[in-house]
Amino acid sequence: MTESLEPVDWRLLRVLSEGPRIGMLELSRQAHVARGTAQAHVDRLVASGVITSFGPHLDLKAMGYGVLAFTHLDIAQGRLEDVVAHLKEIPEVLEAHATTGADDLHCRVVARSNDHLQEVLNRILEVQGINRTTTVIALTEQIPFRLTPLLDAASPQAAIRRPRKAATGRSR
Repeated sequence: MTESLEPVDWRLLRVLSEGPRIGMLELSRQAHVARGTAQAHVDRLVASGVITSFGPHLDLKAMGYGVLAFTHLDIAQGRLEDVVAHLKEIPEVLEAHATTGADDLHCRVVARSNDHLQEVLNRILEVQGINRTTTVIALTEQIPFRLTPLLDAASPQAAIRRPRKAATGRSR
């Protein structure tokens, strides 16, 4: 899809990545396009699946979920569908990704406390087909989820904006 994104699309996406609930008039102002142009491009970006939601970013700690963990699941052959269906029923499982390597699924999980995390992990293990799990608890967030640097790097204008690295030769 990136081949068909126009420069105006990249500008709109950048503004939306910083404030997804921004109004269309303000979006058009910040992206330097007419309101109708902004609306048409946003509608096309939604229809094509580039923009998937306009939901607010939530602070899970402020909501009482102070424990963030990543659980890796080794799934028995042929049981992935069953396990994923089970995980969808557990609200504290925020995402699950099929992966390559030693484990089959990588899950992002939240809990109110370590005791609650144990309950969530026990609930995950209620389904047959999980051979082994490994869980790590996140201590601190070093880089929050972000899109703006990626948008800046992926934009066709990125090559123009990137400063050239100076030669590192020695002077004599």
